[in-house]
Amino acid sequence: MANKTNWFVIINPTSGNNSSKQKWPKIKSLLEAQEFQFEFKFTEYANHSVKITQNAIKQGFKNIICVGGDGTLHNILNGIMTQTHVNSADINIGVIAIGTGNDWIKTHQLSQNIEKAIQVIKNGKTKLQDIGEIKLLNHHQKKVYFMNLAGVGFDGFVVSKVHKYKYLGALAYLTGTLLGLFSFKNFNSKTTIDSEIIESKTLMVLIGLCQFSGGGMQLTKTPNPFDGLFDISIAKHISKLDIIKNVSKLFNGKIVNHKKVATYKTDAISVEVTDKQLPFIQADGELIGNGNLNIKLIPKAFSFYC
Repeated sequence: MANKTNWFVIINPTSGNNSSKQKWPKIKSLLEAQEFQFEFKFTEYANHSVKITQNAIKQGFKNIICVGGDGTLHNILNGIMTQTHVNSADINIGVIAIGTGNDWIKTHQLSQNIEKAIQVIKNGKTKLQDIGEIKLLNHHQKKVYFMNLAGVGFDGFVVSKVHKYKYLGALAYLTGTLLGLFSFKNFNSKTTIDSEIIESKTLMVLIGLCQFSGGGMQLTKTPNPFDGLFDISIAKHISKLDIIKNVSKLFNGKIVNHKKVATYKTDAISVEVTDKQLPFIQADGELIGNGNLNIKLIPKAFSFYC
């Protein structure tokens, strides 16, 4: 039970259009009422939760609560995966979701209700899901880990625009998608999946673990974060008009049946961009760079309360 465990709570005060900071006093009171023994810290700058997570684990904490959105959770995952003190699967994460999209929790049917989220954590049941490891080939930088969905191309371009519309909540992603159509240009890519090479003019390449992204969009066919495989969608040379006609299919999952979308299952993928203009890469809704990349799956590496 939670009241016999020490917890570390990480709060991103800007999550949910700055609502996390306002909701924290209530969350703190509810945790105390449930007899959680915890320390807490607010993030102070972008990606700060990576360092906070690393320090918390170094101090001996193995139970961490994320108060924030998908981006905060993404950074906590990266903090876990880049520390060397404890096996990643031995760190358990509880989520009190206060974000723009809150997409990751939808797959696992976790509640956005604060009281229910705290009760789930207190109940103590955990699951282990797969994660992805991204190696950017054009940059001398650390590996990046993701738990929901990563993408190259148009979806990364949308992420680069969404911050302007976060006050719209989940509609921010739809707004970014529609406005992004007017300025994004499809790119030439060579994607390698197992021994198959797919060369095409490309809108985007999506690497999915969970079902939802971009404020509820369903962009891969049969994702399963427990089966040891990525769910891949390669959207080829789809026109802007065609996307507008099929906007509803981005949300009901039927976009994967489009004749210009190819789907695959694999545990490793590489994407090479053969244009001079390199498209954005996003992971869990966070921009991480651009260019060529290799991605591999790490099975059952992320433990969370469910």
